[in-house]
Amino acid sequence: MIIANISTPLLGLVDTAIMGHLASANFLAAVALASLIFSFLFWGFGFLRMGTTGLSAQAFGANDSLELNAILARALLLALTIACFILVMHSAIAHISFYLINSQKLIEQLAQQYFFIRIWSAPATLCQYVIIGWFLGIQNTRAPLLIVLTTNCANIGFDVLFVVHYGMNTDGVALASVLAEYIGLLISLILLHQKRPHSSGLSLKIILQFDKIRAMLLINAHLFIRTLCLIFTFSFFTVQSEKLGTLILAANTLLLNFQTFMAYALDGFAHAAEALVGRALGAKNKHLFRQSIKTTCLWAVCIALLFSLSYAFAGQTIINALTHLSEVRRLAYLYLPWVIALPIISVYSYLMDGVFIGANLSRQMRNSIIFSLITTFLPIWYYTQFLGNHGLWLALSAFMLLRSLIMLAYYSAYQRKRLPELVS
Repeated sequence: MIIANISTPLLGLVDTAIMGHLASANFLAAVALASLIFSFLFWGFGFLRMGTTGLSAQAFGANDSLELNAILARALLLALTIACFILVMHSAIAHISFYLINSQKLIEQLAQQYFFIRIWSAPATLCQYVIIGWFLGIQNTRAPLLIVLTTNCANIGFDVLFVVHYGMNTDGVALASVLAEYIGLLISLILLHQKRPHSSGLSLKIILQFDKIRAMLLINAHLFIRTLCLIFTFSFFTVQSEKLGTLILAANTLLLNFQTFMAYALDGFAHAAEALVGRALGAKNKHLFRQSIKTTCLWAVCIALLFSLSYAFAGQTIINALTHLSEVRRLAYLYLPWVIALPIISVYSYLMDGVFIGANLSRQMRNSIIFSLITTFLPIWYYTQFLGNHGLWLALSAFMLLRSLIMLAYYSAYQRKRLPELVS
């Protein structure tokens, strides 16, 4: 899962590098702003993956193949419903989004060009979320690896073809994403046909069971609010970066790739925790539960330390590889120390996400992020605006730290309550 996850920010780095080496910083800024909208649209529906993993992991632990197949069918039905709604409403979504962002005219035109092409990847993207989440739940990480690597390698190949070879810009990057997502969906469906366990008795009546759908929607609603808060935080960060100037936005976009790369790597351990914790709870296995937490925690902390050291020693070299624009490089060097510190600050927030998903503690996930956003991120940003971009990075760092502390407190209380119910 680490290998699969890292390929996604690598794709972001390729997009950034390709845009960063064009004639103007406007192309890089436009992709950054357009990506905000898709963070809300696609990452916002990340509950399709997370909720599916938690539910299917517990069904897998209970050895219930009928329910496993029903969970997959319900989640795919929900994903297609959401995708159809997005496509029907995409013009209104674009109008509202660009009105709220309120960026410079030229950057907005380039960002709209990206948006109206990439929006057509919605059905493929959301269905992939479900299928990847379901495979994780049944402890099959090879299938997600193949799906994600195929999608991202295709995306990188199309990026180079359309932008470097054919001279396209933001439209080329968007078209590359659309084609790659449908290639990934095709691979997903082939793998499902090969790997899905057969079970007799699956019917429309079982798939549409009211209590099962209600439980799934409740979990997903909590995860949706949690994800929207997380997206809002990073989107707000990007919008405020733009208000500090195009060069600051370009520099912060480069540096956020560092954070994203680290987050996706640590999410490999979070995904492992989702699958293993869910399986342990489904099987009522106390030893597996404890061992899963201990092992994923140890490795996540070690990898976070490795990222901080790597960024400290090689950060400027990475920045140089991403852009040739001297002013953007200079600003990125200035704010690099924040990115060096963030892996250590935020490691537990990523790991605990996985634990909470496996245990279906979606309400606690939602509460922790709402509290951190309202009491930490927004107030610190507001009262440190005189610090400029340093204040923005301080607010983000404090937000990640508080999330970690609150989720550790929730986990401690859950462990005291739930562990005695499990069989040793």
